[in-house]
Amino acid sequence: MDNIAGQNSGNRVLVNITVLLLVLLWLLPTIGLFVSSFRDREQISVSGWWQAPFSVEQNFRIRVGTDTAREEGGLFIIEGNVFDEPELMAVFEGERAQIAAFGTRAVATDEFAAGEQVELRQGGTLRVDSDGSFRVENTEAFGARGPTIYVGALTPPRFTLANYRTVMFADGMDRAFINTLTVAIPATIIPILIAAFAAYALAWMDFPGRGLLIAAVVGLLVVPLQLALVPLLRLHTEIGIGQSFLGIWLAHTGFGLPLAVYLLRNYMVGLPRDIIEGAKVDGATDFQIFVRIILPLSFPALASFAIFQFLWTWNDLLVAKVFLPSGAASQVMTVKIADDLLGSRGGDWGILAGAAFVSIAVPLVVFFTMQRYLVRGLLAGSVK
Repeated sequence: MDNIAGQNSGNRVLVNITVLLLVLLWLLPTIGLFVSSFRDREQISVSGWWQAPFSVEQNFRIRVGTDTAREEGGLFIIEGNVFDEPELMAVFEGERAQIAAFGTRAVATDEFAAGEQVELRQGGTLRVDSDGSFRVENTEAFGARGPTIYVGALTPPRFTLANYRTVMFADGMDRAFINTLTVAIPATIIPILIAAFAAYALAWMDFPGRGLLIAAVVGLLVVPLQLALVPLLRLHTEIGIGQSFLGIWLAHTGFGLPLAVYLLRNYMVGLPRDIIEGAKVDGATDFQIFVRIILPLSFPALASFAIFQFLWTWNDLLVAKVFLPSGAASQVMTVKIADDLLGSRGGDWGILAGAAFVSIAVPLVVFFTMQRYLVRGLLAGSVK
């Protein structure tokens, strides 16, 4: 028995370690997105989120001015520091970094090591030291424009709230937030109401064709959403609701009903038959049984579907772009972020990461709130 107990303990430790590793792997993208939401665009473009605590090398382009040129011993000289140039002052805010390399061509920004003196294509020499100081020499007077210097500077890690400020205080974001709530709440409640009645009928009421209806519900689960968008939008246009909030409510209801009916019907079938039959013996109608017995006992399933449906409608982009007008007055948060903040290329990863965490705030509140009611429903007087 001691060996068996020890073996079980070892297996339990192994299982716990495995679960912990799986959870960490699952959370890794979220952690990366969270770290990236506090980084600026330049550092994100040159290093991964796991390098956020360390200095990274960034390339900068500097156009040297000729207003400080002087003549000395037959040479025309320009001296200065790259960190005093406007291009770098805005980035380093008066601080000094270390120059790792420099170049004179855009295709080879790190062609020369710091401290090396190189020949310029237009004549003269250039030297850039590791502290950022540079010296340009030429035997002829400089023209209106000085040489262009490309430097690679080791920039210290920088974390900022600018991405969150950009997202939260963007013009029209408050209206997009209200529009998202306007879409998500009815699109969650309507399918639950319809599916609860349908699931009870398919689970406990005998009528011709019930088996065919159950098979049809299962078959609708595998219908791709994308195939139904254009026909459904055409139907909405023909009946006069077109691109509107009513149209998107009905669209989300139609797309969510098969899963809702399937889940609720399977849950209601497993409820104790003795309770249903006892209520019928006492003279209760189907509606009374549904309202007073089935719904309270089915609350865990209702809460589970409500969580998934709300998350789906809140984070939806495709259905919102199809069934809502394209104007700013009806944009939801996903459309607002994708169209106005990210643009057509979506290359600003910092704003994208910040927008992701701003948009999941409400779903997290809903999830943890409904989870509490879900646990309560599972433990509250069940006789199963």
